[in-house]
Amino acid sequence: MTTHLTHVPAPEGIAPASGYSHVVWGSGRFIAISGQCALDEHGEVVGEGDVAAQACQVFENLRRCLAAAGAGFGDVLKLTYYVTDAAHLPAVRAARDEVIDTRRPPASSAVQVSALFRPDLLVEIEAYAVLPEGPRR
Repeated sequence: MTTHLTHVPAPEGIAPASGYSHVVWGSGRFIAISGQCALDEHGEVVGEGDVAAQACQVFENLRRCLAAAGAGFGDVLKLTYYVTDAAHLPAVRAARDEVIDTRRPPASSAVQVSALFRPDLLVEIEAYAVLPEGPRR
């Protein structure tokens, strides 16, 4: 269990969120992960037209990026979702719930956009994480 992050699901005077924390903070080494899309290691789209398959690939790409920094999903304090249709959010959340601790979810924002950088992409997600001070894991 990650203990270097503090989650506040609902600060006083703020309505409780469904599936995310309103506030998360930590101390340590800050990590920013660029927006990841459903591209495989060859730059090919995974799951064309299938938001659930694309979301799974996006979270796999995020996992790989976090691992490159010595981090994991337990170190993530913020996720930002960019979707071409807000109706895609349940599938994205389902993929997210496979990799995060749903009892201590990160802060998050979701934005519907008119398009991503390629027309066959449906979702892009960026992440911020914090590792505790000390040697890399």
